[in-house]
Amino acid sequence: MTSDSSLEYLRPEVAALKRKVDAFVENECIPAEQEFEAFMADRHGPDRWTAIPPCLERLKERAKQLGLWNLFVPQHLIDKLPDPSLGPSVPLTYREYGIVCESLGRCPDLAPQACNSSAPDTGNMEVLLEFGTPQQKQKYLLPLLRGDIRSCFLMTEPAVASSDPTNLETALEKHINTTTGQVEYTLRGRKWWSTGAMDPRCRLALVVARMQSSSSNAASRHGAHTIVAVPMPHPQVKPERALTVMGYDDAPFGHAQVLLDNVKLTPEDLILGEGSGFRVSQARLGPGRIHHCMRAIGMATRCYELMIRRSMERTTFGKPLWQHGGCQEQIADSVVDLHAARLLTLSVAAAMDSVGAQKARDRIAVIKVAVPELCYRVIDRAVQVHGGAGLSQDFILAKALAGLRSLRIADGPDSVHRRTIALLEIKKEMNKRKSQPKSHL
Repeated sequence: MTSDSSLEYLRPEVAALKRKVDAFVENECIPAEQEFEAFMADRHGPDRWTAIPPCLERLKERAKQLGLWNLFVPQHLIDKLPDPSLGPSVPLTYREYGIVCESLGRCPDLAPQACNSSAPDTGNMEVLLEFGTPQQKQKYLLPLLRGDIRSCFLMTEPAVASSDPTNLETALEKHINTTTGQVEYTLRGRKWWSTGAMDPRCRLALVVARMQSSSSNAASRHGAHTIVAVPMPHPQVKPERALTVMGYDDAPFGHAQVLLDNVKLTPEDLILGEGSGFRVSQARLGPGRIHHCMRAIGMATRCYELMIRRSMERTTFGKPLWQHGGCQEQIADSVVDLHAARLLTLSVAAAMDSVGAQKARDRIAVIKVAVPELCYRVIDRAVQVHGGAGLSQDFILAKALAGLRSLRIADGPDSVHRRTIALLEIKKEMNKRKSQPKSHL
């Protein structure tokens, strides 16, 4: 394999951009973490969800100056930008952006947001770019691309196993207004793990709902769902409580349980029309899973570096930790896991560049299973080498461990992706057998 075809190769202009991203994350974002934590430590209860740390706006302005804004926009959607000036300074392939994502993942609370490339906004913006109407793009997409607002994505529900989207019960009822004769919709249900729904900057919720109608699409298993755009804040969209991830509330950007209490909508609020929810959701999740995996690798790499540093600074039984055989094994295993995770994810990103997300579906499922486990193991070893300090707030390790554990459930639990992998493999074998001539015994 030549260097130009290597999974880690970057074009000269992308390599220069990557150096800018690395310097920005290491020299400006990571040092601002203490300022962020101090700001949030002074806020308790509801106050944790009403203010944004000033350091974030400062970092956003700096990222714009450096040309690090909206780097996530895929090459095939750049032509659909309502304002070309809001596109990336250097258009990136999925593979190239994956490498950039790894750098952003080293500072997950600040760096992705600072570059306007954080979930769930990136996925929502891609949905609006690909499927949004001109009115939806004007109302929601432009402010999102400018970084003036944020958004959330409401899919998972507390009452059903939401890993099977056909279980979703949030209802979208269609009816005719008897006074005006116009088509209207009513949305009702309860969602949770709605990341960003309590963020004071949130102005849009994309909601996955089940159509309550007699349309032919609604009768099919994957045609019963529709995604609607709900303006936020909304009097009938009521956050019921903040959810924690192993004790971390991730305020003010964290997760909420939300009641949808008879939200009134119009046909203009539908994304791609009735019955298109499954198609839109699948288009949204493919790139997002690569982003999640590469950011996870960035975080795991930072934790690995902390482990190396700790092993050289601490002494037990008369010698540095790194001189103990057990610690050497932990270091070696972590190097292996990081290389495996990185190359596996980049190979899938390269496949998406060449054949598209749908044809790379099986490989996307593979990284969604493998990469969080590989990265979790690295961070867990770093915690072990740090001892009690690894469990404390003095290092990023404990929070990183909680985040990586949640990634094995976010965007579909491991078991669902394993099921997808197995069924696709069986389907391949069945198709192969159909194409082979029957043997005559």
